[in-house]
Amino acid sequence: MGSIAKKGLQRYLLQLQQHPLRTKAITAAALSAFSDIVAQKLTGIRKLELRRLLLKVVFGFAYLGPFGHFFHIMLDKIFKGKKNTKTVAQKVVVEQLTASPWNTFLFLIYYGAIIEGRPWIQVKAKVKKEYPKVQFTSWTFWPVVGWINYQYVPLQFRVIFHSTIACAWGIFLSLRARSLTPAKSQ
Repeated sequence: MGSIAKKGLQRYLLQLQQHPLRTKAITAAALSAFSDIVAQKLTGIRKLELRRLLLKVVFGFAYLGPFGHFFHIMLDKIFKGKKNTKTVAQKVVVEQLTASPWNTFLFLIYYGAIIEGRPWIQVKAKVKKEYPKVQFTSWTFWPVVGWINYQYVPLQFRVIFHSTIACAWGIFLSLRARSLTPAKSQ
């Protein structure tokens, strides 16, 4: 069994080296799927909502993986790949003041408008009411993840590390977004 896992990891690392954007997008999609399956089960949904799952996969593949890929490359260029304490702190601050608020905002809109298909007026009201609380919670969690990511994780693995942690965060966001909607027949 160990050799199968080792071969799988070697193939994955080769794909990451040869096709970094595609590999990160697929990884984010797979982790988004896992996150949503867990979130659906935790909310008591008996039969998996495949449309919702597919839309979460699309979000991971089309947005989360590519955004993370280019964002981390950009930060490394801006800060010239440095890993000293001051630079790591600056990267965390930049991430928390730019990418974090944007990602939270976009996810709440995507979830309400696309996944749940609610009217824009309801989505807007929900975002207005819930965004500050969700973003504040994000700021209590993600800076630590960012610090570890920028201090210890090589550039080519940062999106994967971030996506893995985001899997748990996605469960939280899905549960939070779902709890704000009227109960549907399940």
